[in-house]
Amino acid sequence: MNQAHIHLLVTHLPVFGSILGALVLIHGLWTRNKQTKIAAYNIFIISAIGATIAYLTGEAAEETVENIQGVAENTIENHEDFAVFALSSFIVLGIASITGLFIALKKSILSQAVAIVVLCISLISFGLVARTAYLGGQIRHTEIYSQGAPVPGQTEEDDD
Repeated sequence: MNQAHIHLLVTHLPVFGSILGALVLIHGLWTRNKQTKIAAYNIFIISAIGATIAYLTGEAAEETVENIQGVAENTIENHEDFAVFALSSFIVLGIASITGLFIALKKSILSQAVAIVVLCISLISFGLVARTAYLGGQIRHTEIYSQGAPVPGQTEEDDD
């Protein structure tokens, strides 16, 4: 297993972790259950770690696929450029979740307010990482292109 494999495996963690954590946190807010909110914070922290690993293994994954026929350099660059935004949001989410975890454990009156802020950050993070995943999928998954749309790196002569 090389870093490209690790990149492809771990990239799913922040996508699913951010939305799963948001659902768990919504339930925790609804029921006002401290343990459920703590579970959500832990999911977010693990997702932030996963996003960091995904980002750090991205360069090695790029080296693996950039010379494969049909892979367009601009598609890789779009994915890489947008990944910075997703990573940044997950760093903020991880820090906010650690803060929320400590506030929840201290039984502070700020617990609900912090949970709502963390929920907002998680939804933004999900949007950013979903877009990053979509751009990453375009590198090798040409089936996600809409019918008739040009595939990056493909010329009109390739269609013949």
